[in-house]
Amino acid sequence: MREDINQEALWVLRAQCGDREALELLLRHVQPSLRRYLAGFVGPSDADDVLQESLLLIYRKLKSLETPELFRPWAFRIASRAGLRHVKKRRHWSEHIQEQDSLDDIPANNASFDEEGLKELLATNQISPGCSAVLTLHFEQQMSLAEVAEVLEIPLGTVKSRLAYGLAALRKRLSDRRSS
Repeated sequence: MREDINQEALWVLRAQCGDREALELLLRHVQPSLRRYLAGFVGPSDADDVLQESLLLIYRKLKSLETPELFRPWAFRIASRAGLRHVKKRRHWSEHIQEQDSLDDIPANNASFDEEGLKELLATNQISPGCSAVLTLHFEQQMSLAEVAEVLEIPLGTVKSRLAYGLAALRKRLSDRRSS
């Protein structure tokens, strides 16, 4: 993981100096992760459109990135904003948002989970885009809860509540699958 960060930072510096090959390598390297994240956030049918918008924004704003080692969280923040704009534009936001403020004070549970079940859950519309974003960043991108909060620009308590809601939905899905 550290080697990837160093390689990405090197590509960022080269791309900021006008190296087109480095820019292409950088975008090609981050693209699969961003696509998986966006597919869970905006849905598989809209993921490619939002990914294209995100990559274009990353290209346009790359020169303003002051800390190349933080490229990946920065790119996910841009993708999160693009995904949120897309969801709001489609008016799905009010349908899917399910904030549970009472869960804000519960500490995050790092319990083990079924990776296959998580992928199935993210592929459905059973959880909100915000909850899907938290699960994807935390489990698939292996970001800490504080990093997830920073990327999504939301309070840590909200990250914890969305994580708790998502894990509860995953547990329910697994128990339903076992009883079938």
